[in-house]
Amino acid sequence: MSATAPGEEPGPHGPLPARGEPATEAASDAARAAELRLLPVLLALTVVSGIIDAVSFLGLGHVFTANMTGNVAVLGFAAAGSGEFSGAHALVSLGAFLAGSAAGGWAARIFAGRARRAWLRAAFTAEAALLAAAAAFSATAPETAAATEYTLVAVTALAMGLRNATVRRLGVADMTTTVLTMTLTGLAADSPLGGGRSVRTVRRVGSVLALLAGALLGGWLVLRHDLWLPLLIAAVMSGILVPTVSGRV
Repeated sequence: MSATAPGEEPGPHGPLPARGEPATEAASDAARAAELRLLPVLLALTVVSGIIDAVSFLGLGHVFTANMTGNVAVLGFAAAGSGEFSGAHALVSLGAFLAGSAAGGWAARIFAGRARRAWLRAAFTAEAALLAAAAAFSATAPETAAATEYTLVAVTALAMGLRNATVRRLGVADMTTTVLTMTLTGLAADSPLGGGRSVRTVRRVGSVLALLAGALLGGWLVLRHDLWLPLLIAAVMSGILVPTVSGRV
């Protein structure tokens, strides 16, 4: 790995060009513009994450399939003897998420020599397809069967793992689409209250509100309808992003 040279700024895909040189500064500005164009896409994906975690936590046995930090805690609660949480559900979710993340890593490498939009289209198409499959399975499978819960946990966690690997490779600051701990930390630490200058406040607040909105929508649907409906809405939202992302990267 090459070190950052004097005058360069560290970026998500390596050092950004040094300021002051017209050609390299133009490239740097173009990269920042592309990042800004991706923000609406990542905010929409954050809404989807809220929906998916509402489905999994409220409808699939108190387990997360997007937020793996919570899942590790759930695994600990179950191991401690809490009857409200299932260690088996948490393990299935973690395993499927890791498998999806590995697949996302391979996909990024396979598409490395092609336009970035082709890679993102493939990743978002796969996510939408997995969520659509989960919706279809939920609509047709016996609701009370344990196999139904495990299958839905595995498929949605697989989709979220794939997405997380993709978003991680994009490297857009404060836009993980699934976890908010560091986003909230940055929001407070970089605020005037923390002696900072409110860096990236809009996107940080937007990310928090997007996850909250997704959880609210997903929770409302899970409590009043069958699981297939919020899963279908999540699949449609991910699918809409397939053509949308082409004009933003």
